[in-house]
Amino acid sequence: MQTKTWIEEVFGSPKPIIGMCHLNALPGDPGFEKKTGMRNVIKWAKKDLLALQKGGVDAIMFSNEFSLPYLTKVETVTVAAMARIIGELMGDLRIPFGVNVLWDPAASLDLAVATGARFVREIFTGVYASDFGLWNTDCGAVVRHQHAIGAEGVKLLFNIVPEAARYLADRDIVDIARSTVFNNRPDALCVSGLTAGEQTDRRILQKVREAVPQTAVFANTGVRLENVEDQLAIADGAVVGTTFKRGGVFENHVDEKRVRSFMDKVRAIRA
Repeated sequence: MQTKTWIEEVFGSPKPIIGMCHLNALPGDPGFEKKTGMRNVIKWAKKDLLALQKGGVDAIMFSNEFSLPYLTKVETVTVAAMARIIGELMGDLRIPFGVNVLWDPAASLDLAVATGARFVREIFTGVYASDFGLWNTDCGAVVRHQHAIGAEGVKLLFNIVPEAARYLADRDIVDIARSTVFNNRPDALCVSGLTAGEQTDRRILQKVREAVPQTAVFANTGVRLENVEDQLAIADGAVVGTTFKRGGVFENHVDEKRVRSFMDKVRAIRA
């Protein structure tokens, strides 16, 4: 069973806040802006990265958030584009970072190895009815791939409440949490709302926390200034994206002032 002792080692603080650097649509995505190309994607990624860092988050997670609609097995160009972006931003990175290639765990690990990411967040387990069709996983194959490519040191954050999806079988969240930890040894479990920006249900978060007390549990969506104290009273950390955007709107880019206000409150909570 994984324990929570790795959190301060990786993030440098208790109750870490992982700020999302949502990448604009990439080559091959329907929303990719061909006229401005990758230069514009990199420009916006750098602005968001710097705003998150200056605002005081503990870590960054890069994700291809605007590669809508998502694939469960991504194309090579997506990983290549993300690697280029992170490579060009490497000189600006001052804090730990992770990656999330939506929604392909093997590709996320490939990107982590190529860039030096410390952690990945993914859907590693379960079979779902989703907006993307029937969504199956193969955790055993993915973890073997992790070892085959030398990514043993990359921390695995398992999202056990996938956005826009539901378990095919009627399983209780407590059973899911316990069996996921027993069978797969995740470094952390992430508990989400229905979509990006949707608040994580406190009752579900509490149930997961009580079910797997030795495993790190992160609030994965919808953590805001007005609920962060309540969420961190239960969770070991949080992944924050939409809250940091201008006006709290998912499609907008990061507002440094919103990040700073949020992190000031987080530091007060930690104290």
